[in-house]
Amino acid sequence: MAALSGQVVWITGASSGVGEQLALEFAAAGCKLVLSARRPDELERVKHQCIESGRLSPDDILIVPLDLLDFGSHPHAVMNVLQYYSQFFYIFAQIDILVNNAGRSQRAAWEETSLDVDRYCMELNVLGTLSLTKNVLPHMINRGEGHIVVMGAVEGKIGAPFSASYTGAKHALQGYFDSLRLEMHNHNIGVSIICPGPTFSNLLENAFTGTIATNYGMKMDPNDRRMDTARCARLIILAVANKLDEVWIARHPLLLVMYLCQYCPSFGQWILCHFVRLEITCSHLLLIETKPTPVCTPHSSRWDIVTRSPKKKVQRIFVENFIG
Repeated sequence: MAALSGQVVWITGASSGVGEQLALEFAAAGCKLVLSARRPDELERVKHQCIESGRLSPDDILIVPLDLLDFGSHPHAVMNVLQYYSQFFYIFAQIDILVNNAGRSQRAAWEETSLDVDRYCMELNVLGTLSLTKNVLPHMINRGEGHIVVMGAVEGKIGAPFSASYTGAKHALQGYFDSLRLEMHNHNIGVSIICPGPTFSNLLENAFTGTIATNYGMKMDPNDRRMDTARCARLIILAVANKLDEVWIARHPLLLVMYLCQYCPSFGQWILCHFVRLEITCSHLLLIETKPTPVCTPHSSRWDIVTRSPKKKVQRIFVENFIG
């Protein structure tokens, strides 16, 4: 962690969830921060939390509101960061670490997902990330060092049911940045791909569905098998400090399934298909009626029967805990 002290870290999607926790962890490590997201008021809140950690002053944290879909604003944003930190680094300005954390998930059946959602998901999660990175990369090449961190996902390694658009986007990021790592090896620029599993964040609440206009809106259940965002962020910052190429961060049984899909792909896919069939069977127990209806839901390591509110939309309950 001491190696990170004093470095300039730019975090996108820093207004909530894992991005917010990463800001707190990097602040605790003594890094200077650039915080970006679409909501300046939330970024101010995160900035104050980082200052309260005791390692940083207000001048050590720069807020740069950023919309990843506004590609034309990315060069200006990079210039703002470099000009700001040129006040403190007298030889040249610097961006040491770029953390591409911003993105948006998606939940809907494959055949119910419109092409507009597919396109928007790719533009936001893939092209937006590529655009910002392409604007930061020349600066790192000129300096002869740097580190690019990409927030992939479990969905970037294995297929996720009812999340094809998001899965496709994360697979694309995996391929793009695997290639970039090879090309940047001689430039002393590292590329770390982080593949987290389900965490307690607002990812599902803000996720796309089958149409652009509708959010998934699912609230997290405290009993879900998810990782705490603070724990996830601590593991990520350890990976960044040690410049690891790729990191899988998930709880069991998901982590075990990832290993099975990696080393025994046919068996791993059989396991996934088995659990998806089980999830669909259980979701069919939830009928639209005027009274609560029993439905299977995963809790710890067993299956329990609980009741759901009347006329409640069928949720992909198992998938949200297994894939997230």
